[in-house]
Amino acid sequence: MRTRVPCVRLSVLICLFTLFSINSRSQSINFANGKYEIGVGVGPMFFLGDLGGTAGTGKTFIKDLNLPLTKLTKGFFINYYPAEWLGLRVAGNMGFVEGNDAEAPAKGGDEEDRKYRNLSFKSNINEVYAAVEIYPTAFLEKYDGLQGKIRPYILGGVGMYHFNPKAKDVNGTWVALQPLHLEGQGFPEYPDSKPYKLTQKNLLFGFGIKYYVKENVYIGFEILHRKLFTDYVDDVSHNYYIDPIYFDRYLTPANALIARRLYYRGTYTFPTTRPYQDFAERGDPKQNDAYFSSILRFGWRISSANNLQKRQLKCPVFY
Repeated sequence: MRTRVPCVRLSVLICLFTLFSINSRSQSINFANGKYEIGVGVGPMFFLGDLGGTAGTGKTFIKDLNLPLTKLTKGFFINYYPAEWLGLRVAGNMGFVEGNDAEAPAKGGDEEDRKYRNLSFKSNINEVYAAVEIYPTAFLEKYDGLQGKIRPYILGGVGMYHFNPKAKDVNGTWVALQPLHLEGQGFPEYPDSKPYKLTQKNLLFGFGIKYYVKENVYIGFEILHRKLFTDYVDDVSHNYYIDPIYFDRYLTPANALIARRLYYRGTYTFPTTRPYQDFAERGDPKQNDAYFSSILRFGWRISSANNLQKRQLKCPVFY
């Protein structure tokens, strides 16, 4: 029997060494080397602005969505995890937003004014951003792998996006609106109407949930909202129509002709020859535009040390 004692002692020492090395190794994995994740996402992108909307007065967030105009967005992302509760993300998305007063439901309410206004636009949205993800339930987990785990999270970040609002001209072509200065942007006669850039920054915040179908594969769902610093994603902001004579003064003859056709597309009946502010409002400058997306995500972890950790948890077996 004594001949087996060194083996037992050796087994105990190996187990203790293994457990100690796990703690040291896991800290190295989580905080030094990290874990990486790549993935893709697809889902609808929703516009929140002056044009379109649902019945009644303009509402906030999802209450004012016009679902028939909703288009899909697609994107990719790369994540780095310095710890299981913390993720750092860089991502890019390509989306599309649209608004059309004519698509507002006709229920005899305040939406009728929008239908008479009859403005519309569409725009591609291309964005890149960096965000921080927080996984609060990771603190409650006993680490035993990822497969089968559900992890909710919150995130926030900053980004850059490019847009280019367009409207359909009478000949059916889509015309870029920013060069037409339809609200007198930059005209000295309208000092409160400022020119806007097509590439701007935004702030992002949202929440989501992941389910790991395998140790290194998950599916998830995420809602991500963008706070913008412009009211011109749809090229509509101020509550007045400018005097069209200034198009001839400040634009090229070709652009002035197009601007005259597109700055006012209403179907009102006025006792005057052109739409004055006293009779109709073009937009609402009190709130900036916004957009958000709901994304179905598919992700894969790479350079993961999960399997290594599992192997390290096992002590040698002696017979």
